[in-house]
Amino acid sequence: MAEEERALAVLLRALQGLAPKDFQEFKTKLSDVHVEGGWNVPKESLVKAAHPCALAHCMGKNYSEDAAMDIAIGLFEEMNQRDLAEKLLDEKVKEYKRKYREHVVREFLRYKEVNSCLGENLSISSRYTDLTIARKPRSKRGGEHEAVGASRGCADAGNGPATVTVTAQTLFKPDRDGQTPQVVVLVGAPGMGKTMTVRKVMVEWVEGTLYTQFDYVFCIDCKDIAFTKEASVADLVSKCCPHRRTPSGKILDDQKKILFIFDGFEALGFSLVRPEVELSSDPREVKPLETTLMSLLKKTVLPESSLLITTRPTALQSLGQCLEGEYYAEILGFSAAMREEYFHRYFENDNKADMAFRFARGNEILYSLCVIPVMSWTVCTILEQELYKKKNLVECSKATTWMSVFYLSWLMKCRGRDNPQGLQRFLHKLCSLAADGIWKHKVLFEEKEIKDRGLDQPDLLPLFLNEEISKKGVDHENIYSFTHLHLQEFFAAMFYVLEDDEEMVGDSGALAKDVNMLLESYSKSRKDLNLTVQFLFGLISQKSIEYADKIIGCRISPQAREDMLRWLQGRHRSISRPSQALKVSELDTFHFLFEMNEKSFAQSALGHFTGIDLQDIELTLYDQMALSFCIRQWAGLGCVTLRGCSFLQQDPRKELAASRRQEDLRSPIHLLCQALRHPGSGLRALRLQWCGLSESCCAELAALLAEHPSLARLELGDGTLGNGGVRLLCEGLQQPACRLRTLQ
Repeated sequence: MAEEERALAVLLRALQGLAPKDFQEFKTKLSDVHVEGGWNVPKESLVKAAHPCALAHCMGKNYSEDAAMDIAIGLFEEMNQRDLAEKLLDEKVKEYKRKYREHVVREFLRYKEVNSCLGENLSISSRYTDLTIARKPRSKRGGEHEAVGASRGCADAGNGPATVTVTAQTLFKPDRDGQTPQVVVLVGAPGMGKTMTVRKVMVEWVEGTLYTQFDYVFCIDCKDIAFTKEASVADLVSKCCPHRRTPSGKILDDQKKILFIFDGFEALGFSLVRPEVELSSDPREVKPLETTLMSLLKKTVLPESSLLITTRPTALQSLGQCLEGEYYAEILGFSAAMREEYFHRYFENDNKADMAFRFARGNEILYSLCVIPVMSWTVCTILEQELYKKKNLVECSKATTWMSVFYLSWLMKCRGRDNPQGLQRFLHKLCSLAADGIWKHKVLFEEKEIKDRGLDQPDLLPLFLNEEISKKGVDHENIYSFTHLHLQEFFAAMFYVLEDDEEMVGDSGALAKDVNMLLESYSKSRKDLNLTVQFLFGLISQKSIEYADKIIGCRISPQAREDMLRWLQGRHRSISRPSQALKVSELDTFHFLFEMNEKSFAQSALGHFTGIDLQDIELTLYDQMALSFCIRQWAGLGCVTLRGCSFLQQDPRKELAASRRQEDLRSPIHLLCQALRHPGSGLRALRLQWCGLSESCCAELAALLAEHPSLARLELGDGTLGNGGVRLLCEGLQQPACRLRTLQ
């Protein structure tokens, strides 16, 4: 109501500016106006409207606010009252700008995440975390662009001398030569945060904290216009705001004050090849959508406006052929500091955020994958569920494989559910490519190899691989890489456990699916296969098998479980002498079983062994969690030897140490002792020589001595216990339940 009153007040002032003769002419012309879908002002009403106030009221009663303003502007122009028409038009533009900003706030300020509850919307300002974005130099005429996409999500990698690190706030800042970018292409793989960055730009623009050089920022989601056949630039502007009468002519007059954002350009699938003569120079001219977009890109229409285009690497080659003087900015992901900030923004609770981040930080592989924003979201989503159930993450079973499977399901949702068989066949071929690359130490794949394997499917390939434009120009083939090396290792592991598609059986050129060969190669010499083997164990867990079948639609072979169980049972036999008890002497065994996280499988794998023998290892928190999990399932464990091993309680960085809660200030061997006290433990000997144990460790050991029914031998051999530590041990020895016979 206030808006209508404001518009009528402006209209009244304009009518009051007319001479009596002109006022009568205005009324006469108004009587002949016909509004489509509406009605004329009744003749008798016009006769009664003898003065400007009455006429303005009459128009407000019979027309909508927009219609009344448009009619008045049209009549003033007919009467050559251009000053009055201009004043009304300025007011209309001012009102449109206000309404458009309100629309931007509604559309972009809050958003809904995949896992959010019904009706729960999140604030972009509370969740958005700055990304590492590398801006390349301006391209030169002729299509020779720098390769984009080669950084593979390595946000902490150093940038070359020609690269500048920017943020969402500084994409359009002048370069080192003082040139202000007019066209910026923001490149990133799926899940890297392109759309979130666009949301951030829109919100900060409307709040007046960013891009204040633009009066208008129009964001066009390319998925929404992909099926539009024809449109003018003015039509595209109108789509950005549900305002029935957009004063596009007036808005587009000041080109320098306009920024167009095209989000998800690859969704259009255009070849972007149009003869120059077909291009438009009039923003109101309706042309085929491809021609209109080409006209904007080629700057034949609104040449002084600015463009921000977000795209996956697949669309770079066609874009590069029709842009000139553009800058490329590649999203590299979260830096180390930003990963931690994201966790805090996600949880909105410092204690939970610290616990979750320490869990992720303790798993080197998982932490590395968190450079990809959607992987950080995946990890936070799953850990939030774990914290809700368990209140802590000490025994969290959600290991790296589960996070990666969850991420894969997210990628599959991006694609949709049409043609699931085609998607599964593609996944088999992708996994074969990944495995072949892992065997050959290969992370870059040529375009010919992609085509030969049948992976050149534009709707699927960009979900999994980055396309890197050749530095040699558009006539040379492109190269491809997985978004992250660890994801290549994950897909390589999937290759060995996925049941074959009927069409792929008998493919003479395919890599042999021999799990045993992979495991033996790892045991003998190929230690670089460690993560692939770890993923293997995670994938054959019963939970992964069921999830893959139900959500992803892929079947995991049960035969792989049997092969891997036999391998684990036999791998330590060759290390032990025939007369010796069988001991597990490789830390990775515990990680494999923890990754799988099946108690019955761990019991079967460890049942033939009676001891642990690890030496000179820095045991991270995640190592200790894996070790503790296995000890709890190990009924036949009689001897634990950890000679020269150190227990890292936490990520050593100072900023985390400052935020530790009291319950985290446990002794370094808390997890070990807690696991050794599990019901049914038959532990007889514990050797912790030269482990740098502190006085707090002695308190844990004293509690273990006081409770354990079979522990008869404890070897410490360390001079750092101190008098206080010795006193604590003596208290444990004096307890009635203590069965210790030897303390060394």
